[in-house]
Formats: sequence, structure tokens, C-alpha cells
Amino acid sequence: MIISLVALNNEQILGRYMFIPYEVKHHNRYDRFISHMFLHADMAHLAFNMFSLYFLGSMFLTQIGGTYYNPSNGDTFILDGGLMYTYGNVMGQVHFFILYIAGGLFATIIPFTRHKDNPHYKSLGASGAVSAVIFAAILWNPTMELQLLFIPIPIKAWLFGLLYLAFEYFMDRRGGGRIAHDAHIGGALFGILYVLIINIDKGKEFIQAIFG
Repeated sequence: MIISLVALNNEQILGRYMFIPYEVKHHNRYDRFISHMFLHADMAHLAFNMFSLYFLGSMFLTQIGGTYYNPSNGDTFILDGGLMYTYGNVMGQVHFFILYIAGGLFATIIPFTRHKDNPHYKSLGASGAVSAVIFAAILWNPTMELQLLFIPIPIKAWLFGLLYLAFEYFMDRRGGGRIAHDAHIGGALFGILYVLIINIDKGKEFIQAIFG
């Protein structure tokens, strides 16, 4: 967050560290796969990502670590039983760190493949990493209700996830915008994949939550 704030008005930093697939391929600037995650286009971009990461990320981190998080009032307490799905505080944080960083990396695969020979394509932001965390949280707890600013009524997490992916796919196919919808999709897919890798039962629970 601090790096993003410093770089907001510094074109030199933005130009040196944003994600430019052409630079990665033709000039071996592999550091751009990571560095772009710490930059944002403006305050609104940064605030939206950090807001999403704080609320859904906090919920996922507490639950995977072995506590229960109540999104309605922010209360947490240690789970009494059913800890077969949790990993303890330290390993929970390790999983969260891997999810965030690897999710941000995975989110660059589609943009890199599409634009590796396009010197004009540039992107930045942690949206892919945040998307990975959001979808890991959704798969972990698909029946939780989300109250979103742009949706005036509570909505089940699994339904929000499906609507989000459909919207991102539609906007990506439409093209012409300045948002990397393909990176959002890539991050979301990684979040789902990561949860399935560490706990396949969460996939079964997700299906049961939808179809009963």
C-alpha cells in the first residue's frame, strides 16, 4: 500500500515496474511479473482493492487459521470443533501469502500470452491477487452472505462468484476498456484451484451448497 501511494504521482516508478509483457519477453524483465502488484493507477483503484482484500481476506485468513469470522459484525472466536479444515495461525498465514503472491503471478498468464509482442500494452495493480483471495474465500464459505455497495441486498457468496465471472468474461470478450478483465479471471481461477489443492472437500461442499 505504501509503495502504491509513493508511486501514484511518480511516472518513473510506474514506467519501470508496471507489467509490460513485451519487456518481459524481449528484455528479460521478469521482475515485472511481481512488481506491478504493488502499483495502482489511482486512489480509487487502490482503495477498491484494499477494501476487498481487508473484508474477504480477513474472513478467509481467520477461517483457514482455525477461527470463525462473522462478516456481519466482525466478531471472531476460536472454533471448538471441526478443525479438520483449518491449519492453525502460522500455516494459515503461509497459505494466505502463497495464495496472494501466486494468484497475482497466475493472473498475468493470459495477458502475457496475449500481449507479449505488443510494446504498447501496460497494466498494473493487485486486482489479480485480490481476485484469487476473494474466490478462495467464496469456495471456502459459499453460503456466506455478502452486502456489496453496488448490490443493495445481501447475496450468497457462490452466486456473487458466478455473476462476477460471467461479467468479467463478457467484458473481456467485449474488449475496448482499460481494465484487465482477463487478469481478474486468471486470479479467480487460481483462488479456486488453490483451495481445491489444499482441501478437495471444499469443492464438494460448494457443489452441495448450490444444488443441495
